[in-house]
Amino acid sequence: MTVRVTERDDSHKSHEAVAAGTRLWDVYQQDLLVGIFHEESQADAYRQELEAQEQQHHA
Repeated sequence: MTVRVTERDDSHKSHEAVAAGTRLWDVYQQDLLVGIFHEESQADAYRQELEAQEQQHHA
């Protein structure tokens, strides 16, 4: 399974979020968006949780 965290670029934010300087982090699982977070640490924790669940599922 592929889980990745990327910072959302301005072209994928609302005009209000861009104007406010808001940073958003997207979590993708198998190329599907599964979460959006305001903090990179929260996005990374969610990625780790998804990876752990997948490992338990295959065990």
